[in-house]
Amino acid sequence: MAFVLLDSTVLIDALRGRGAVDRIRDLRTGGDRAVVSPVNVEEIIRGLRGAGREPVLRFLRGLRVVTLDRAQAVQAGDWRREYAARGQTLAQADCLIAAAAVRVGGRLATGNPRDFPMPELSVEHWRVGE
Repeated sequence: MAFVLLDSTVLIDALRGRGAVDRIRDLRTGGDRAVVSPVNVEEIIRGLRGAGREPVLRFLRGLRVVTLDRAQAVQAGDWRREYAARGQTLAQADCLIAAAAVRVGGRLATGNPRDFPMPELSVEHWRVGE
């Protein structure tokens, strides 16, 4: 079994009933397991509009949350510093999400692969809105 960490772009796509729904189901069929980071959960909850909170929480409860600790915080900080030295700004949230995926030895599924240039990270581009 391999882990696939679902980025917020993929989670939003699934919550809107688009193509990510089938891809997430296919993960289980293929023996992989979808997971999320606490950062993704926060991003989804922060972006809620209207009365859709309970279905979103139910969906998120079906996904394992990968924990973050000091090692992932250090890794995220190292990436941000190293890429900044090369003139590329990386978002704190993206670096923490990437560190969570690396922690579990998993792949990252995202609609924005350019946000995750880390060579240690295996990134899958899941086109959203399709």
